[in-house]
Amino acid sequence: MTQPPQNRPAAARGFASDNQASVHPEILAAIAEVNDGHQPAYGDDAVTGRLRDVVRRHFGDRAEVFPVFNGTGANVVSLQAMSERWSAVVCPESAHINTDECGAAEKIAGLKLITVPAPAGKLTPGLVAAYATGFGNIQRRQPAVVSITQSTELGTVYTPEETAAVAAAAHERGLTVHMDGARIANAAASLGAPLRALTTDAGVDVLSFGGTKNGLLLGEAIVVLNPDAVRGVSYLRKSSMQLASKMRYVSAQLVALLDGDLWLRNASHANAMAARLEAAARAVPGVRITQDVQANTVFALIPKDVADRLRKRFPFYTWDESTGEVRWVCSFDTTEEDVDAFAAALAAEMPG
Repeated sequence: MTQPPQNRPAAARGFASDNQASVHPEILAAIAEVNDGHQPAYGDDAVTGRLRDVVRRHFGDRAEVFPVFNGTGANVVSLQAMSERWSAVVCPESAHINTDECGAAEKIAGLKLITVPAPAGKLTPGLVAAYATGFGNIQRRQPAVVSITQSTELGTVYTPEETAAVAAAAHERGLTVHMDGARIANAAASLGAPLRALTTDAGVDVLSFGGTKNGLLLGEAIVVLNPDAVRGVSYLRKSSMQLASKMRYVSAQLVALLDGDLWLRNASHANAMAARLEAAARAVPGVRITQDVQANTVFALIPKDVADRLRKRFPFYTWDESTGEVRWVCSFDTTEEDVDAFAAALAAEMPG
């Protein structure tokens, strides 16, 4: 592992977020490889052209890709392109667009979020039917989009059949389907399914494809799976400040991730480390795992004083202050030694 410069202390390795992980060496190499000469700006470069071919190989011949800077940008531009100013988006109350994007969907896109109490963070056809209401009532925002997250904010995954059922319920009511795929690679690795099976073939119309949480320096992508479901993506991306001038550097990272199996290798490793962490934590008396561990996150209940002491050595977040539920996230660069050291510290800190 690369050592930090002499004038900088080693960063604390922990389980706060896969956003805090390093950049995969193959991604850095891909950036360096395209750092030669001049290329047309704003996506007219050869690297972004190659990305389009790679994306279509994964998602189908109709797929269109629009690289952006970050996940919030991908979500906001996608939802704008799928809706009108009087529209509403049905989503789980735990959705990232609701809890962790500082109201961007409301402020930038002018949308109303219809938040749904969803067990394990997952919508169902019944929940879509119950909350997508008020059609034609001029007094109410009109439901236009159903947004699901894969894997969910609670670390669970939708099977292709579950996604297809939600999509069918949405489409029957004239709604389109958006997927926040910040961790879609982890879901695909967990299910042993290709990306297309979780998206295009399951009826998803637009995907926010995540890269930063899976080894990229920066960059996500809007992947339009159904061009009939959107309008003006290119213009909305620009007006929402998500159009990179030197786009080849974002596109090169996405090509490196998707052209081979790096996306799957990274996600599979992160998932495996989460499974190792879950098993170790379950073995500690007094620790209660609160969610099914299906991807790369582990949720648990531990005493607040224990969490506070542990956090001084291993960064992680408290998920729910009212209950003391904490979240531990594993990354592509999490090691078995990281997990074992944390588990040993957890066991030592828990009251006997």
